[in-house]
Amino acid sequence: MPSSKNGMRSVEQIREVARSVGFVSTSGAHKPPSHRTSVQALGTAPTLMVHVEMMRGWWWGREMLKGFTAPRSPLGAAALVPPPPWHFAGDVLAVEFWNDPDISVHTLPTGVELDKKCPGHSVALFTDYQFTAQNNEHLDPARYQCRGFSVLLDAMWKGSRIAWCPYCYADNDAALMRGWIQGYPRKFGAVHQTRTFATASAASAPLAHDSRFSACMSAHGRLLVQARITLREKAECLVGLLDRRIVGRRYFPRLSAGLHDKPAVDELVRCVSDHLLITNIWIGEGELGFPEAYGEELEVLGPLKVGRGYRFSFSYSVTDIEILADLTA
Repeated sequence: MPSSKNGMRSVEQIREVARSVGFVSTSGAHKPPSHRTSVQALGTAPTLMVHVEMMRGWWWGREMLKGFTAPRSPLGAAALVPPPPWHFAGDVLAVEFWNDPDISVHTLPTGVELDKKCPGHSVALFTDYQFTAQNNEHLDPARYQCRGFSVLLDAMWKGSRIAWCPYCYADNDAALMRGWIQGYPRKFGAVHQTRTFATASAASAPLAHDSRFSACMSAHGRLLVQARITLREKAECLVGLLDRRIVGRRYFPRLSAGLHDKPAVDELVRCVSDHLLITNIWIGEGELGFPEAYGEELEVLGPLKVGRGYRFSFSYSVTDIEILADLTA
């Protein structure tokens, strides 16, 4: 249906939609929609002039609202996150480091252990990426571009090598919700990293020997992470980095009195990625620091030793998740 110049539909247009789905007859008398009426058609206008009680009577027992996540709505377009498959592409700055295993062990849930072959080995990841699902969401960059930061610890789950994610930050509400669904413990944070561009310029950090990149993450006005990488050589593949499946915890508590310590969902999950591609890999020297900040605990994982730095581009898709354990049982 065409819209008026200011993007809003006229009252007559809304009435026409109501007539087309059977809410309003040409005589002006209300009648219930037929069982064949498309629920999608009901949402083609921003507002339907139908009495709430009449709606309840006609559609009692039917789910009119759509959406993969809240808020569910007549069209489903208001949902914070569209349904999968989800596709991601972007750039990463990463620094490997070692923290105190006697401290980092306390960030692990039941059943997960630090990898004794490399105790304390961890990775700090800064990501700058965009997202799309099935409706060209990448053409809405304000909503679906994101910058994030996460920490991964080398760990073990029942003899399998995994990467445990104790802390994770993102600057976008849709990314926050996607993270919670996937088991990433995301919080809001402001993340920035040096970018490279196709044009040669002093402002465009090239992917070349001795080129320097920097990244930082802050939350609530407090600096939490600062990193710097000096590129030394190009590599064909990542060695010893991101070679473990990431494991997180899906945790949703209850607000009901007496059930605060009995979460509705408490699952240990392993993330499943499809069609993973990593390219433009550069390896060099890394610098990393976790300043102490009020209201955070990230600094307890601060580096005792810093290793290599990495810069690369990636893409992958998500359609599934593997549940390792139901911790409510």
